[in-house]
Amino acid sequence: KQKVKRIYGISEKQMRRYYEMATKMPGQSGHNLLQLLERRLDNVVYRLGFAISRTQAREYVNHGFFKVNGENVDIPSYLVKPGDVIELKEKYRNNPQILESLETVARRGIPSWLELDAENFKGVIKSLPTREDITMPIQESYIIEFYSR
Repeated sequence: KQKVKRIYGISEKQMRRYYEMATKMPGQSGHNLLQLLERRLDNVVYRLGFAISRTQAREYVNHGFFKVNGENVDIPSYLVKPGDVIELKEKYRNNPQILESLETVARRGIPSWLELDAENFKGVIKSLPTREDITMPIQESYIIEFYSR
């Protein structure tokens, strides 16, 4: 639980909220919890390679660097859904840190549930992330067990 909170940079209160949401969704609660965490806008910005860390991605989102479906979104916890288009605003496209992290992601690759158009600084959510897409060593069943007490 602590590890997951640190990986995604969220508070205990947020973690509890995601647990509540995950248990209300159909399917396995553990998978749902990880899916919700992966769908956070700050995480998607990181996964698409616009930032070298989730912390940096969170800051970029907070400072309004991105649009989702043409709308300004500055909430890191915003949950994206399939079909959403995340776009870097025009005025930030020459940011050297962003250009450098896009080069890094070209080597690292992006998850199969995302699609990156690096030339136009856009990313598309193709589908919801599955458990197989999340390669981090997380025991989600322990987290669910902890919160169900």
